[in-house]
Amino acid sequence: MTDDSLRSIEVTRIGPARFKATNARGGETFFGTGGDDPDFTPVELLLAAIAGCSALDVEAITHKRTTSTTFEVHAEGHKVRDDLGNHMTGLRVSFDVRFPDGPEGDAARDRVQAAIEMSRDRLCSVSRTVQLGEEVVYDPVSRP
Repeated sequence: MTDDSLRSIEVTRIGPARFKATNARGGETFFGTGGDDPDFTPVELLLAAIAGCSALDVEAITHKRTTSTTFEVHAEGHKVRDDLGNHMTGLRVSFDVRFPDGPEGDAARDRVQAAIEMSRDRLCSVSRTVQLGEEVVYDPVSRP
């Protein structure tokens, strides 16, 4: 693989059960356990990543015809603990995408289902990784 395929983030503890993730471009997001702060939990970030990745795909395909009047995506799943440990089941992504009346809106509406399927089946690297089940390697590092 080439170096330009590498994606990375850094996570820094900023308080009790609170962390900051920083990307290579300097963007930041915050997460924690979902206590009293408004930060996302890691599971919510996973759902946001799945929904966001597909939203970007679907928008790129449909907005070639016209801009939507409504574009909302809902992602959900059940966090379970069983013999396999903690994990998510029943992952579902739902789209509510609407376009103006007219030929451009009709053309965009006609592309929504195909765009969702293309995102699910090949474009969205986040949901594709979850679906394919890529191994995650954990490297312990201790420094004084």
